[in-house]
Amino acid sequence: MTSVQVGLWVVVLLVVLALAFDFMNGFHDAANSIATVVSTGVLKPGQAVLFAAVFNFVAIFVFQFSVAATIGKGLAEPGVVDMHVVFGALVGAISWNFITWYYGIPSSSSHALIGGIVGAVMFKAGASALVFASLMKTVVFIFVSPLMGFLLGSVMLIAVSWTFRRSTPSRVDRWFRRMQLVSAGAYSLGHGGNDAQKTIGIVWMLLIATGYAAVGDKSPPSWVVLSCYAAIALGTLFGGWRIVKTMGQRLTKLKPVHGFCAETGGAITLFTAAALGIPVSTTHTITGAIVGVGATRRASAVRWGVAGNIVWAWIFTIPASALVAAIAYWISLQIF
Repeated sequence: MTSVQVGLWVVVLLVVLALAFDFMNGFHDAANSIATVVSTGVLKPGQAVLFAAVFNFVAIFVFQFSVAATIGKGLAEPGVVDMHVVFGALVGAISWNFITWYYGIPSSSSHALIGGIVGAVMFKAGASALVFASLMKTVVFIFVSPLMGFLLGSVMLIAVSWTFRRSTPSRVDRWFRRMQLVSAGAYSLGHGGNDAQKTIGIVWMLLIATGYAAVGDKSPPSWVVLSCYAAIALGTLFGGWRIVKTMGQRLTKLKPVHGFCAETGGAITLFTAAALGIPVSTTHTITGAIVGVGATRRASAVRWGVAGNIVWAWIFTIPASALVAAIAYWISLQIF
């Protein structure tokens, strides 16, 4: 087998690994899309994952490739990324996702991937090879996205409470059982539009590094887009049930009106970030929105200890995945 053929097979292997990450992303983050709608009893678990998976895929027709371009072209200097960097980034991200899924901790697949890229690039070429302008936007939104979710969820609940102040609780419940289908669909749309593009971005990065795509291309190949959206939708369809309980029940008790406000606040945040080309965490966003809704009812409605454990997972995500990615990068040099 010639070196060209070996290189092609390595590219194929890495694309498969990227799609596996995308599948796990959907599997891991399914809880973000369905936890509220399941915990409020609006949809049964099987119905909820199918509902979310459909909207994850439909996002392909809604969003541009701004987030994919940030991941694929905006985090590392041209010429630094190669197959070893991509391998390290993916292994780092997948490892952290698996650990947090196993323990039922809602961490960020997005930041695990970004941490993986950072770790592999720094191990290869040092910090100077990173594009700090794009990286800092992402780091800033680690704090901005949950804060936006918190504020928007709170504002939504206050507005809804004021609007329906003369309605009976049973009428409000019936109305928002229907409305929560709209908010859950919008949130799942934002989830697909933001998270599928991160995998599109790393595959695009790989294709550019290996000469199968040009730096000047305005968009990635169509087969990459279709494959990534299909992979995240399938992952969502199988659902990360270990995390659903944490998101939908342990943080705070939710009724349909609360689920609607949290999902709507989260969806607005995701749509805004996608329009700006900033890869944000759907986990951070919906967690902030759920906490905001709970805290608006009363501070004691939120289990702050559970929220604190989630925040610690957020803090460790980038450095932990970066460390694993650096080790995986070194292993890749020995293998390929």
